[in-house]
Amino acid sequence: MKQLSDAALVLRCIEGDSDAFGEVVRRYESAVYATAHYYVGRYGVAEDVAQESFWAAYRSLRRLRDPNRLGAWIREITTRTSANWLRRNRSRLMQETPLPHRRTISIEDARKGPDVLLQREDLYAQLSRAIDTLPERYRLPVMLRYLQELSYEEISNFTGESRDEIRGILHRAGRQLREVLRNDEDSDEGQLSWPHAHK
Repeated sequence: MKQLSDAALVLRCIEGDSDAFGEVVRRYESAVYATAHYYVGRYGVAEDVAQESFWAAYRSLRRLRDPNRLGAWIREITTRTSANWLRRNRSRLMQETPLPHRRTISIEDARKGPDVLLQREDLYAQLSRAIDTLPERYRLPVMLRYLQELSYEEISNFTGESRDEIRGILHRAGRQLREVLRNDEDSDEGQLSWPHAHK
């Protein structure tokens, strides 16, 4: 089933094949979660928004006009679902103290001790601030590529941009991020750099 195109998966889903929708979720779960987290900024809420987005996609599959654009369609649903959550929770969010961006800590990280963890958290905070300086259109592809480690093809399917557009976006974003990080007075020399985009 992994070899099936998005369009073939959509057809199977519409015909009642629940395993086909399981493959849709597997194929897009990292991108959907990253998109939800990008907008709502909270891990637990991002999981809820991701589930709600997939449920909305499942209920609306018959209305999808171009099954070849499944990924981009799910991204639109995720963006709308995130916006709806933010709208519903606006008053509560305005009273909250904003939390700093945090990444999940792996078991391997924990074994290296608190000093290493603190250093990595500082580096990650700098990277997050640098990504925030990018134009809106660049941020999601950068996160999908470098934080979720998606391929150009996966990012292209999810965003609706061509592979060449994604390559160009990542190239331009990388150039800007390297410049921002080079000029960051808080960064320790040699510790923080941005990788070059590869094919």
